Amino acid sequence: MKFTGFGEYAVDFYDGLEADNSKSYWDAHVATYKSDVREPMEALLKELEPEFGEGFGEGKVFRPYRDVRFAKDKTPYKTHCGGVIEAGRGGGAYYVELSPAGLRVGGGCFHLASDQIARFRTAVDTELHGPALEQILAKLKRAGFDILGDRLKSRPRGFAEDHPRLDLLRYRSVYAARSWEPADFLHEREAFDRVRKSWRQLRAFNEWARDHVGPSEQPRR
Repeated sequence: MKFTGFGEYAVDFYDGLEADNSKSYWDAHVATYKSDVREPMEALLKELEPEFGEGFGEGKVFRPYRDVRFAKDKTPYKTHCGGVIEAGRGGGAYYVELSPAGLRVGGGCFHLASDQIARFRTAVDTELHGPALEQILAKLKRAGFDILGDRLKSRPRGFAEDHPRLDLLRYRSVYAARSWEPADFLHEREAFDRVRKSWRQLRAFNEWARDHVGPSEQPRR
């Protein structure tokens, strides 16, 4: 099934869910979620898989339910729909998200386990792979992406205060993202074009992450 855009009521569905995050609202509007949000997202990922899946795997739409076991916020449903093509969490990802805020795309190392952080810093510390990542991130920033992530306030243990890439070494997760506010393009083929163009721009970052960070080898909790 070729992606032709998200459904007419996709954003309205999430506007309503933000106002009433309850099972009763979900049950009354789940058909809209399936037809206007999830099915188009699945079609989008399926169409992008042949170009971006090699070395990363198949596309996956995230579950709409929140994990509230350890959360103070007990609302049961996510107020966005995310989709991803990734080999393993943290080792490079092609991400897309639909929400009331519009369309968001991203890539890189969204969540890093301790073994991944160690490999990331080892690569950044070298005079080959560290400068390469600096150049990749600078190019993405010039293209309109925000470089985001969780960072230490102090220097990581084992690295000198005058390390030439200390700012990069402080990251415990690092990714690039850009967004577009809701508009008619969401419901048209143009949404596919924007995601594909952005993912192509993210390819070098994701391939760096795949080659130098990779999936965590630690057991998932």
